[in-house]
Amino acid sequence: MADDLLEKKYADAANAIIKAGIIPFPNNDTVHEILKNYLDEDDLDFIIKAFKGKPSLSIDEVVKKTKLSPEEVEEKADRLAKKGFIFNQPSSSGLMVYRLLPLEVVGTMEYTYMQPLPEDPEQVERLKKLAALYDNLLGQLAEKVQENFDGLTPMFEKMPPTDRTVPIYQNIGGSEVNVEINQEVAAKEVVLPAQTVEDIINKFDDIAVGNCFCRQQAALLGQPCKTNAPLEVCFTFGKSARHTIAQGFARRVSKEEAIDILKSTDEAGLVHKAFHNGSDITKEENSICNCCKDCCHTFQYWRMGALPMTNSTSYLSHVIQDGCTGCGMCVDRCPMDAITLNDDAKAEVNEQLCIGCGVCAHFCPENTIMLQQGLRTVFALPPRK
Repeated sequence: MADDLLEKKYADAANAIIKAGIIPFPNNDTVHEILKNYLDEDDLDFIIKAFKGKPSLSIDEVVKKTKLSPEEVEEKADRLAKKGFIFNQPSSSGLMVYRLLPLEVVGTMEYTYMQPLPEDPEQVERLKKLAALYDNLLGQLAEKVQENFDGLTPMFEKMPPTDRTVPIYQNIGGSEVNVEINQEVAAKEVVLPAQTVEDIINKFDDIAVGNCFCRQQAALLGQPCKTNAPLEVCFTFGKSARHTIAQGFARRVSKEEAIDILKSTDEAGLVHKAFHNGSDITKEENSICNCCKDCCHTFQYWRMGALPMTNSTSYLSHVIQDGCTGCGMCVDRCPMDAITLNDDAKAEVNEQLCIGCGVCAHFCPENTIMLQQGLRTVFALPPRK
C-alpha cells in the first residue's frame, strides 16, 4: 500500500513537471525512473503541494499552498534548485519567484549534464544510467508522436519558435568568414534583435559558461561527437547566469573569454542558437547554445520524428550558382540537411528548412554562399517514419 502511494506521488509530480515544459513527454515508467534518481518523498510532496496547477509562484504563494514557513520553503526550494528542478532567482522588482522546471528545454536534463562530471566513479555510472533513461524517453516520445501524428499536428503548428539562430561569428573585416549580408532582400520593416553573438555578449555583465549537455550526455552513451566539437560552450546570461553559477552548473566568465570561446565554436562549425525570455525574440536573450549536427537535441528531436523544428532566424542562405563547383562541403555541413546538389551538380538551398546559421558559408571553399536578410520563422513538421 505504501509503495502504491509513493508511485502515485511520482506520477503526480511527473505530471506537474511535464506540464511546466513545452515537450509533451508521456507520463510513464521511464519518467518515474528518471525522477527516482533525483527526488525523495519529501521533494515529491513539496512539488505536488506547491506547483500542482501553476508552475511559477512567489514565495508567499508557496507558503500559503504548502503551509510551510518561509524558511522551510527556502530550504526545500534551494535543495531542488541544486538538483535542477526549480529556478529560484528574484524578479526584476526583487520579489523571490520559484519556477518549477521541466525535464528538458530548459530544465533538469540540461542542468544535470551542463556541469562537469563528478570524480566519483559511482556518480559517473549513475549519470550514464540517467543518460540512457533520457535517451529512451526521447525514443518513446517519437513513438507517441508518430502514432498520433495527425492529431498532434495542429498543436505543433501553434508552437512558438523555441530559439533563434544567430549567424556564425563575423569579424569586422569579414576576411575570416565567407558571409555577405544582402540587406536588399529584407522582409517587412521590423526591429531586428542582436545579429551577432558578440552583440549579445556585450549586453551582459553576468555571463556563465558550462558544458554542452547534449554532447556530454551523448559521450556518456558511448556516442562521442563526430565533429570533435569543444565541450564547454553553453552560455547563460543575466538572471540565468546568476542561477547556473549559484547552483554550480556553470562558471563565471568575462566578456573577453566568452568571445574567445565562441570563436573556437566557429572552427568546429557549431550553430549559435539564442534563447529569449518567454521564447519572444523581442525580449532579452538568456542563453546561447552552440550546437553540432549530430549531438544537439534540437536537431535530434526533429530527425527522429519527435518534434517539429520551430526556429526564428533573420537570414537565408543563397548559393551563387556560377561560382559553385559542387564540392558538397555545404551539403555535409548543413545541420538541417537543407542543401542538396542538383542535376547540374550545383548546391541548392531548401528555403523551408534553412535556419540561416551561416555554417555553409563559413566552410564554402569558393566563397559562393551569401546570407540574405529577412526576419522569418522556420517551421518543419517532424518526418513521418
